[in-house]
Amino acid sequence: MRYDTPIYFQSAAPPVYDPATGDWSDETPEEVKVYAAVMDTREEALKLLYGEIRQGSLTVHIQNHYEQPFDKIRIGEKKQYKVDFRRRLRVKESFILSEVQSGTQ
Repeated sequence: MRYDTPIYFQSAAPPVYDPATGDWSDETPEEVKVYAAVMDTREEALKLLYGEIRQGSLTVHIQNHYEQPFDKIRIGEKKQYKVDFRRRLRVKESFILSEVQSGTQ
């Protein structure tokens, strides 16, 4: 298994008020880069987890545990995923992800 794909754990930063302009800043997510093994989720796992076959579902393995809180995972330039299932093993962690449409969670 190759851990060669960069993934980014995203946590939303709270908006900051700028008293000079009177506006709130946009939420820019804070990201932490981790290398992972990314693959399509097997059909059997999809049926167990969702009861149906879903498009855009990925299985991700990282070599260590990720301890920090996060909201989403970004893979590639713009695709964001939410965690549907998380499993902590002795020395690694695996996630089953489903794609999040832009603008929603």
